[in-house]
Amino acid sequence: MSVVSSYFSQYKFNVKNEVLAGLTTALALVPEVVAFALLAHISPLVGIGSAFVICLVTSVLGGRPGMISGAAGSVAVVIVSLVVQQGVEYLFVAVVLMGLIQIAIGLLRWGKFIRLVPQPVVYGFVNGLAAIIFMAQLEQFKVRDAAGAEHWLAGPALALMLGLVALTMALVYFTPKVTKAVPGSLVAIVVVSALVILGGLQTKSVGDIASIAGGLPTLHLPQVPFSWHTLGMVLPYSLIMAMVGLTESLLTLTVVDEVTESRGRSNQDCVAQGLANVASGFTGGMGGCAMIGQTMVNLESRGRGRLSGVVAASALALFVVAGSSLIERLPLAALVGVMFMVVIATFEWASLHILRRMPRTDVVVMLLVTLVTAISQNLALAVLLGVVVSALAFAWENAKRIRARHYLDASGVKHYELYGPLFFGSVQAFTEKFDVAHDPAEVIIDFQDSRVADMSALDALHKLTERYQRAGKTLHLRHLSPDCRVLLGKAGALVEVNILEDPNYRVAGADVAY
Repeated sequence: MSVVSSYFSQYKFNVKNEVLAGLTTALALVPEVVAFALLAHISPLVGIGSAFVICLVTSVLGGRPGMISGAAGSVAVVIVSLVVQQGVEYLFVAVVLMGLIQIAIGLLRWGKFIRLVPQPVVYGFVNGLAAIIFMAQLEQFKVRDAAGAEHWLAGPALALMLGLVALTMALVYFTPKVTKAVPGSLVAIVVVSALVILGGLQTKSVGDIASIAGGLPTLHLPQVPFSWHTLGMVLPYSLIMAMVGLTESLLTLTVVDEVTESRGRSNQDCVAQGLANVASGFTGGMGGCAMIGQTMVNLESRGRGRLSGVVAASALALFVVAGSSLIERLPLAALVGVMFMVVIATFEWASLHILRRMPRTDVVVMLLVTLVTAISQNLALAVLLGVVVSALAFAWENAKRIRARHYLDASGVKHYELYGPLFFGSVQAFTEKFDVAHDPAEVIIDFQDSRVADMSALDALHKLTERYQRAGKTLHLRHLSPDCRVLLGKAGALVEVNILEDPNYRVAGADVAY
């Protein structure tokens, strides 16, 4: 009962705030998903239908209330070549397979590995996404001429667009200072839209991108041959989409955790994202994941529970079925202004304030992830690079920390007291600390302040033992912790070392029998 009550408690936030936040988020979703659908060379209605399905499923079942998912640009970038080369039906198969992979990752509880992403990588990811959101809005400042060529707005048209964007941003900023009864973003969209529509101002609208009139998604089985050839064709795309989608979703989950000072469930969200994509694929939709821009709109509008996401999905469906004519008249300037405020809220300004106090490696990692995210828009690659560089830097720093103090006891036995971890990065420095040729017949390495961490460390111990044996000398290991002994035990005959028992040595909290 506690689990059930905990789940339904996520609907008990302020209903008014949740509904208004959901409506605001839905308005911000429309131009984004339409643009991503066009980027992927598919119908805008496919994008909106996908956003409806994915947003609804993840809002109900996801591991992070308040997070908004939909047809995302990061996934759209991956599927372009598949749609162009094989057609949209193969896309639907890839999306279903993408969802199954994500479900498997969640059931295997691999979502917890998001904890291994360092804070500089999160900073770089968020800042890179802020840059992507900003650059995506610049596309709204372009128009097509009669010949179909794109060019930037100029003259009065540009001035009007900029003025409306500035007015929107001002309303978003100042409305909460006057009243918090209604989200500033919603007030801005309504006021600017009324000004444009009632004033007859000629500026770009949602309808200039594409028509969104249509119906709700229905069951659609992909019209492709179900064969190993088809599986082999779509599997690479599915794997990339699954990794990109989960990377953006889980890192967005981390950001929402920080904003709301609560904790989401990463594995549950992996399963929910997978179920959403399976449902999207079987209703003729594209893949998706969490959308940090729309999530920030929802959070800024005080959406904290599952209800805001359900309302956003329902509003999308309503827009398509009954309100397309009104939604298509909304000025893009209002939505661009809202998204510019999202950029400001998304960017981690604190990361700039602490640049001088951050370790140089962390600064490099943050800038690397930011640039790769912004330039390539390959979020999985950017995060992977950041984690790898951070891990290598950590290994390098720890490799330099290994030290050894040596002395001869009254019996003529030489003791090496080791300090620091023994692992692949420190084995060379470890080996260089021993004087096998001039050491006495018996040598003891004391691991009281050290740990044997991996196979490279075991191999280094084995080789060092062999060197002493060839010199006719005996090497003993003392004060190995229980986890180190387990590691040696698993290595078996691969590593031959002498462990010197010490009945007076105990590891705090450990009660291990050998």
